[in-house]
Amino acid sequence: MNKITQLFNIKYPIIQGGMIWNSGCKLASAVSNAGGLGLIGAGSMYPEVLREHIQKCKKATDKPFGVNIPMLYPNIEEIMNIVIEEGVKIVFTSAGNPKTWTSFLKEKGITVVHVVSSSVFALKAQDAGVDAIVAEGFEAGGHNGRDETTTLTLIPMVKEKIQIPIIAAGGIATGRGMLAAMVLGADGVQVGSRFAASLESSSHDNFKQKIVEVKEGDTQLTLKELAPVRLIKNKFYNDIQELYEKAPSKEDLVQLLGRARAKKGMFEGDLDEGELEIGQIAGLIHEILPVNQIVQEMLADFEAACQEKAKFEF
Repeated sequence: MNKITQLFNIKYPIIQGGMIWNSGCKLASAVSNAGGLGLIGAGSMYPEVLREHIQKCKKATDKPFGVNIPMLYPNIEEIMNIVIEEGVKIVFTSAGNPKTWTSFLKEKGITVVHVVSSSVFALKAQDAGVDAIVAEGFEAGGHNGRDETTTLTLIPMVKEKIQIPIIAAGGIATGRGMLAAMVLGADGVQVGSRFAASLESSSHDNFKQKIVEVKEGDTQLTLKELAPVRLIKNKFYNDIQELYEKAPSKEDLVQLLGRARAKKGMFEGDLDEGELEIGQIAGLIHEILPVNQIVQEMLADFEAACQEKAKFEF
């Protein structure tokens, strides 16, 4: 048992990222049943839809699962109350101040984890009383840190500063990546992109197919003036770049982004006009697989890498 398997009472220290438009009850329950920790992504759900997914997840698995809640959510109080009413035991928070909700959730007996992109925010999360943090490097898909700190440098810098368990995220889709993160000081890993390209992901088949076609260099971090986001270079991305050439105001960018771009791309499968959020590691993802197979392949790869490590002794 390591700190993360103990904290969540799971078999393997593999956490599924609570990605919007990908992380419904089907994906979360499949990851939990495979021995990891599945997360329902509340960021793309109306409150009652979230309740429905929590209830279905409870029926689909008897293993621990959690809910990922971006704190920018407009219905945040309603969301938190649903989580408590439905007896959710694990909450991952992101995109906001961890002090706002941590003590409220902890008083209800909930394990709280906060997602950070720097050691400064990691310290704030620890001070707020969270049980663990996710340290996410800028290789990750979707919304991201402004500092562009890579996972390779972020994990040891966070490890130097905090005492609570660390979950590494950003650029991890293989067992070798998992071992590398743990050697750097992580106690477990959070995996997003690899699970987005799973049979159980709730995203559109067009998006899943696009993920496996992505090559090195096909994603980019952009829209820093609003909230930095890593996405696949498509027509929408090119439209952003054209607008940047005209020195746009923040309002111009907001107007171009419009509403529901991520839903259009990832959930409805519009590969031209949609926002296709995925991490740099997509260049290593070559097929859409069932969750159980993904987890087993990661574990086999982890074991093989551990055995190979002996070759590097001097």
